[in-house]
Amino acid sequence: MTVPENALVFDTGPLRHFAQQGWLGVLRFLAEDRPVYVPDSVERELQRAVEQVPAARAVLDADWIKVHRSTDVGFAEAFAHYADRLVVDGRNIGECGVLAMGQVYKCEVVLDDATPRQIAEEKGIRVTATVPLLCQAVRTKMLAVKTVEELVDRLLEGEYFLPFGVGGFRRHVLENGLLEYDELSPPAS
Repeated sequence: MTVPENALVFDTGPLRHFAQQGWLGVLRFLAEDRPVYVPDSVERELQRAVEQVPAARAVLDADWIKVHRSTDVGFAEAFAHYADRLVVDGRNIGECGVLAMGQVYKCEVVLDDATPRQIAEEKGIRVTATVPLLCQAVRTKMLAVKTVEELVDRLLEGEYFLPFGVGGFRRHVLENGLLEYDELSPPAS
């Protein structure tokens, strides 16, 4: 199966936590017309997560998320390379599949964990994360700042790790140049 270069390939974390907070539809909205994929390694992580997070079932049932299964040697080699670097005690297997898809199919990957993101950058894989996706939605006026602030605060309250605490979205995106001040201000009436 070939994956289009304009696809977004998600890791387990964003999907599971957005579903847990009832915000999975936001990711579909943010993808716009881009196809959304997960590798089968992420699918397996989500299947295991359903026991503790029943809302993760929504990800598995979403008809707009395609599961990539590959027997391609190049994909298997890329996966093994990332597994050697990332897998510890059976963890981070999903990230290996996401990185392998990014490498083999040249599509953009969505990873929130710093180490896999750093590896993606080293390998020249197009990579983004939850916060930059949400900032792009604010910049293009797909989502209001207030909505994004509520969303990230709910994710944080659900024990999702983001690089700031509850109430810290504005400060973080300004300090890190992800949005300009005028993009955070409501339009003048």
